[in-house]
Amino acid sequence: MNTTHKILSAAVLVLLAAGVVHGAVSTLPTGPEDGPQPESWSRRETGYFKSVDGKLLHYSVLLPRKTGRFPVALIYSGYDTGSIGGSAFLQNNDTFSVDLIRTLIQAGYAVVGVNASSTGCSDGDHFSFLGRTYGEDGRDAVEFAASQAWSSGSVGMFGWSWSGMAQLATASNRPPHLKAIVPGMVLGDPRLDNSAPGGVVNYSMANEWRTFLRFRWDAARQSAESEHDEQCLRNLHRNLQLEEETSWSRELLRHPLRDAWAEEQRLSARTHFIEVPVLSMESFQDGATSSREDYYHETLDPNRTWLLQTNGGHDLYEAKEFQKILLRFFDRFVKGVDNGFDRQPHLTVWMGTHSDGKGWHGYMLAATPSWQFTSASLSPTVVPAAFALSKGGQLLAADRGSGEADAYDYPVPGPSVDVEFTNDTWGPLAQDWKSGALAYTSAPLDHDILTYGPASADLWLSSDAADVDLQVTLTEVRPDGQEMFMQRGWLRVSDRALDPSRSTPLRPVLLDRPDSMRPLDRGEPTLVRLEVNKFSAVFPKGSRIRIWIDVPSPTGEYSFSYVSWPARVHIWHDSEHPSRLMLGELHNIPIKSEVVPCGFSLKLPCRADPLSGGSQP
Repeated sequence: MNTTHKILSAAVLVLLAAGVVHGAVSTLPTGPEDGPQPESWSRRETGYFKSVDGKLLHYSVLLPRKTGRFPVALIYSGYDTGSIGGSAFLQNNDTFSVDLIRTLIQAGYAVVGVNASSTGCSDGDHFSFLGRTYGEDGRDAVEFAASQAWSSGSVGMFGWSWSGMAQLATASNRPPHLKAIVPGMVLGDPRLDNSAPGGVVNYSMANEWRTFLRFRWDAARQSAESEHDEQCLRNLHRNLQLEEETSWSRELLRHPLRDAWAEEQRLSARTHFIEVPVLSMESFQDGATSSREDYYHETLDPNRTWLLQTNGGHDLYEAKEFQKILLRFFDRFVKGVDNGFDRQPHLTVWMGTHSDGKGWHGYMLAATPSWQFTSASLSPTVVPAAFALSKGGQLLAADRGSGEADAYDYPVPGPSVDVEFTNDTWGPLAQDWKSGALAYTSAPLDHDILTYGPASADLWLSSDAADVDLQVTLTEVRPDGQEMFMQRGWLRVSDRALDPSRSTPLRPVLLDRPDSMRPLDRGEPTLVRLEVNKFSAVFPKGSRIRIWIDVPSPTGEYSFSYVSWPARVHIWHDSEHPSRLMLGELHNIPIKSEVVPCGFSLKLPCRADPLSGGSQP
């Protein structure tokens, strides 16, 4: 871990690609991958090129130790990507992965880093997190890289988080020399994926993200000072002022509901323009962008799209196992090598991903699955499986339950989960959790169940308040008395109206428009459908499935501003009001159902079952 990292506060230490934490963190021991890294290139070029609209964008190029023209691997973002290879980079102080860039250079790619306008060392006149100019600058970056003397004219883009979103924005603009993209961990719709998942306000992450952004611009400053780049230093000073005026957090306050500005940020509204092959990665328990991604993959050509999904967090894109896949993809579509990649399954799901790596980067680099399954189709067929809420806190493998409505006091926050990037844990229960939550638990399963995709909690709800916020937590209760986290979802009940064109039995999709919102009628049972984010898990024979219903609580980097007035909430589950959990089940896939120790799989923490003395709090 380099000196710059050591002096950061604990809250900043774990950001590393676009995340922020809420509270103290446990840092990992320093590993060899965290220290200074040797140069892996023969020559570095850095400077500024002019975009079509006249802005000067900062770039750096790292060339392989070979001669000739090279295919290009382009990483483009608003962090410090225009400064790769500089003094900060050599100290391993880079937003993304020095190791991945070294892998690409050694494989014969010229790696080009570019900063978007009004970010880092690039000039500009308006800071925008994901406005339309982001893709236009990316288009110009691709064409610049393709036109250089050292370039073969064939460009691929890589990176995750903001650089993953940059790829979607760029490819939607169809630059002629772009051959392929590898986006990971993106926000397809920043509003429903992040700032208001299910309509519940989560502005804290955007506000704290500014700390990370400025930390990354400080790395660009360090390199510029060592290179005496006065133009960069002037641009950094100006960009800090521009970001202050139109920061993501400030814009969210100006646009609290979906409007034209929010729609401009929605990348998934434009991804149907993408024509190049796409290799995508997403983590199911991603605490910075979530696994939802507004389902942008459904807008792409399924015959030219490959998707890798895994349990775990935001930075797993760096994993050596994924680097191998990325390189084969680039070799096929950027270099043009017929290595058979285009004939491999379109979907790969890593299960039980874990790591024994040391240090921050070592931990990510060593991540590997216990097993995996694949599908020739990007969207495998799942069978909806209904589990009905019923009396006594039961979750029945049936279509309907029975019994009078259960009630809980609102708002009692649920426990936090995985709020530390490097320590997968449950937070403590609130003192009055027994009166402020409901739980429904199945009988021990009589066979293994492999779930895949989103889930839907279809709840008949009533309240004496006009609005409440819901959190549904899905867990596995093990025979040894441990409870393992699986996934969560959220809903602001006033934002419950669904988009009929996109919703399915397993995936409720909100209209999320001001004109579709409406309050609850006091005491009147109302059907609400809550989307539980995409995940995949094996619920082994003998284990039990459970859902918790309570108030939104910190989950990864998500921390919510929930509706706060006190209320009494009822969940109905009689024959006329069939509340249920709908899970997607995959059949005809060999399952590794071996029970792994708690704490083995990334971002799936266990705790002692708080209901071990009874089935209902």
